[in-house]
Amino acid sequence: MSNPLLKALCAQLTGLILVYGLGRNGFLPDAGVFVLACIQGTLATITAMLLVSPRWWWGIHLVFMPLIVLACMLELPLMFYAGGFIVLLLIYWSTFRTQVPLFLSNRITVHRLVAWLPDTRPLSVIDIGSGTGSFVTKLARLRPDWAVTGIESAPAPYALSRWLGRKSANLALLRTDFWPHPLSAYDVVYAFLSPAPMPRLWHKASREMRPGSLLISNSFAIPDVSPEQVLALDDHRGTRLFIYRVPGGSPSI
Repeated sequence: MSNPLLKALCAQLTGLILVYGLGRNGFLPDAGVFVLACIQGTLATITAMLLVSPRWWWGIHLVFMPLIVLACMLELPLMFYAGGFIVLLLIYWSTFRTQVPLFLSNRITVHRLVAWLPDTRPLSVIDIGSGTGSFVTKLARLRPDWAVTGIESAPAPYALSRWLGRKSANLALLRTDFWPHPLSAYDVVYAFLSPAPMPRLWHKASREMRPGSLLISNSFAIPDVSPEQVLALDDHRGTRLFIYRVPGGSPSI
């Protein structure tokens, strides 16, 4: 089963069926509704693990049913749910389709890359999936001689990045899907996505980027492709940056 939505539905239904079965057979005699919801969330999470769902789905399964039960117990007005849905939609937008959640690059990542990248000439750098601009806004301030671009499709993170980067003349921010956006104009492509799109991203980079240019992936390696170098960062996440050079010619940077 490869479809993430089908996996999610299967995990939730499995949790519900197991709780119903345990209750019918007397294993949960005195459990309240909220406790049952927590048990269902735990079982759904375990199912998601067995289905090899991405880790970020585990937390969603764990709290999904308990939050629904808690919301019903609080008897909140319908407008509260509508508002919550709109906020989540503006933040996560196409996450279900792209399988790329909102990841934020920390300050250590930006400083380490600035120190590592060559300083022989101004570079053109793009962050595909730039989120709130945590990477591109810091990079643009550190290197005002570089041309920095960020692409983000979700409205709320994009709007915040526009506000944070409003004073950087060398920063361009685009609200669009990065897949149709050509990569040929960039020396460095930076990505902090998820394991799901990495094979497709390497195919796109190999086809579009100039030979010798760099694709740098935060945390997620490209399957069956050996990185030229791996930078280990001294941060609380133990972040690793996988650096790939586009083949076909001598290094351009």
